[in-house]
Amino acid sequence: MPFARPTIRIGVTGLARAGKTAMLTSMAANLLALGAGLPALPALSQRLQGRGIRVSVAPAGADPIPRFDYPAHLAALAADPPRWPARTDAVSLLALDVEIGRAGLAAALPPTAFRLELVDYPGEWLLDLPLLEQGFPTWSAAALARLQGLEIAAPFLGFVQGMPAQAAADETLAATGHALYRALLTRLRDECGLALLQPGRFLMPPPGPAPPWMAFFPLPGRSRLASLLADRYDRYRDSARRELRAPGFGRIDRLVVLADVLGALHAGPAAFADAAAALDAAARALRWSNVAVPAWLAQLVPALGGIRRVAFAAAKSDHVAERQRANLKSLVARLTQTQARGPTAAFALASVRCTEDIVWQLEGHPISAVRGRLIGADRLARSYPGEVPSDPPDAGFWTHPFLSLPDFEPLRLPLGGRGGVPHIRLDELLVFLLEDLLP
Repeated sequence: MPFARPTIRIGVTGLARAGKTAMLTSMAANLLALGAGLPALPALSQRLQGRGIRVSVAPAGADPIPRFDYPAHLAALAADPPRWPARTDAVSLLALDVEIGRAGLAAALPPTAFRLELVDYPGEWLLDLPLLEQGFPTWSAAALARLQGLEIAAPFLGFVQGMPAQAAADETLAATGHALYRALLTRLRDECGLALLQPGRFLMPPPGPAPPWMAFFPLPGRSRLASLLADRYDRYRDSARRELRAPGFGRIDRLVVLADVLGALHAGPAAFADAAAALDAAARALRWSNVAVPAWLAQLVPALGGIRRVAFAAAKSDHVAERQRANLKSLVARLTQTQARGPTAAFALASVRCTEDIVWQLEGHPISAVRGRLIGADRLARSYPGEVPSDPPDAGFWTHPFLSLPDFEPLRLPLGGRGGVPHIRLDELLVFLLEDLLP
């Protein structure tokens, strides 16, 4: 019986609307194209130094995680006109079998073979990780503080502030508060573009009916109702810890955290501060020890190999010209600084490219800009959204607002998708993630 291939599992997660589905589709399409001998991933080809690579979609097997619908997502990108893939709303997996030839005196040996599993992991769940180290009073105080001054939060805050100091452990009160809070989180995501919204499973619940202990909300004080909500909060955290041992997250050993940093700059200082806080919370939760395991996770699952490489990436970098992408990368690096001892890296990339760089004469001065086809339009549009700061912006930056970010359609795929997907620096990301596996 042949030996089983070693398995490498890459998790792709991120903040809302960062493009996880597009990244997974592009990763798979470009790896398959590279395996067919096409120049889809130049940096990875250079790293292989002429050694052959074969890539194929692996059979589904018996893994309980639902399959990532790669054919449907690639078909959307390959359509005429191209369409963005539909957003996914649950954990899913795509497995590829990879074989890399050896070089030099080892060329006669069998190729290095491994199974590469790409996991779509909801970013909303990632932001639950910091809760594992926060008790209910701490979380409640932080959640309520973030809502202060937001007009949209007034109905929920009014409900909390009107609660009697000795409120009873009443199920109707708990259900009402939970419904108000959950509706508020949804509006903060959809209408305000905010990302640091906890608990994340309120926005993207796991499959199946919600258990009764999901009905809680932030509440200060020591009332019986607060005690009931605290018990439910603890049950929620216990459930999240169990999921870390489940196939969806527990076996991930490389992680990509995506964020739409440009969109946050465009949305204004409040949205940017929220995105920065969400990225910082994720980065802190993913700190790991000398053996590449987070301290709290090592106590939970001592035998777990741990997340060994983490990449933080700003998506949609094709919405600004090449000259500004270095600033975008620097900004992501500053927002995700940690004390981790294992490899981390920051990237500014576009998993699916939708623009080309141009020089645009604006008010008589040449500027670096981009051009793409607007969704639903029959013409190309030029865009110069503004200067990207290399550090978190100060108050002066917001006096000259970041301009609009048009909705461009994807570029046409070469060979209907068989030639890969046009991208920016996705190949460099894959080199970082797989570097220790490349012979």
